Amino acid sequence: MQDSQEYKDKKKFFEKIITLYGRNVVIEVLQDTSVEIHKLHMADSNKTDGNIKEILALAQKRDIEISYHTKSALSRISKNAKQDQGVCIDIISQSYSNATAILELNSYRLLALDGIQNPQNLGMIIRSCAAGNIDGLILPKKNSAKISPLVIKASAGTLFKLPIYFCDALEDVLAKVKDTQIYSLSSHAKQSIYDVKPTGRSIYVLGNESEGVSKEVEDLCNESLQIPMKRGVESLNVAVTASLIAFML
Repeated sequence: MQDSQEYKDKKKFFEKIITLYGRNVVIEVLQDTSVEIHKLHMADSNKTDGNIKEILALAQKRDIEISYHTKSALSRISKNAKQDQGVCIDIISQSYSNATAILELNSYRLLALDGIQNPQNLGMIIRSCAAGNIDGLILPKKNSAKISPLVIKASAGTLFKLPIYFCDALEDVLAKVKDTQIYSLSSHAKQSIYDVKPTGRSIYVLGNESEGVSKEVEDLCNESLQIPMKRGVESLNVAVTASLIAFML
């Protein structure tokens, strides 16, 4: 029983780990004392000069654990051999949780992303949600942009200020939520977003930049909404749409 609880606690801890890579990114993370760090990973082939020397000095100053790996082993940790530059870092995000946590919430207004692949769009969406009236973001691993240096840069430091609920596939989460109004956003919808007054639990689904919300996810939505536009404009950038929703609610 104790072993089982230890396993659950360990699993919950590592679910909050986000791995970032690249020398400049790692330096920025180490310089920001508000970011909680689990471990620094280095390729044993790195020359200890320039940026590497600075990284090691910053890690020592903060008493960060350092693990050394072969270049191929490090690339398996960073998941980006072409851009990791022989270094990556595990940060602990207390705002990063499994989407099953949503089932325990009494009320919420969430934004869910379905196939958003552009990291800059994801970063800007996170920033808008953090600044607006959104309680959190549902981010699936399937067919979506991952948390990366580009996302962090585009979010302008707001990544750790917004609850982010991760899942394997968005449809799995939407099928489990109870007493929740689920709205998809579509330029082809007949009902305007201005006519909806959500109460209690609500989720707004934004689809892929080019194809919109997938059929599997659309089938789980209660209604489809559109943002009325003038002068023949057909659609907005997904990050702009997220901003409008975040401040309309």
